[in-house]
Amino acid sequence: MDELLDIVNDDDVITGQEMRSTVHKLGLQHRGAHVFLFTRAGKMLVQKRSADRAASPSMLDCSVSEHVKAGESYFDAALRGMKEEMGVDGIEIDPLVTFRMNYGINDNEISRLFKGIVDPETVKFDPVEIEEINYYSVDELQGMIKAGDLKFCGWFVEILNWYVGNPSKLSVLK
Repeated sequence: MDELLDIVNDDDVITGQEMRSTVHKLGLQHRGAHVFLFTRAGKMLVQKRSADRAASPSMLDCSVSEHVKAGESYFDAALRGMKEEMGVDGIEIDPLVTFRMNYGINDNEISRLFKGIVDPETVKFDPVEIEEINYYSVDELQGMIKAGDLKFCGWFVEILNWYVGNPSKLSVLK
């Protein structure tokens, strides 16, 4: 799906706009938003991306991962992602960090991570984008990554590493 994205410089200042396909073809820096949604018991909602996704198909990912559309704020993209991907709204989310990272070939982003609490009973994930969801403790996720039994999106591993205080490839901006 092609959509118009803001192009940003290293200071996260908008310098132009391009379609998503062009952004990824040329490696232009753009914006992303991620959300870690936790249950009240402390388990993180983790999605398994659909097998037909262009990027990282069938891999485990953050609760929500979105591109920030042109003219959209990080916060609004996170709220939109929660509604589109997980079918939830009205969730309070707090920003944790803004960072720069290379997500893969020609995928350069400045992203913001948010955190919130979700009631699993309210989640109705989009079966087109998401194959399944599960809930794991952070310790369980770290063990799964270390064991290498399941495939995780590279960006999810790096963001999770930052979250728990381990070395990561995130370049923190604020």
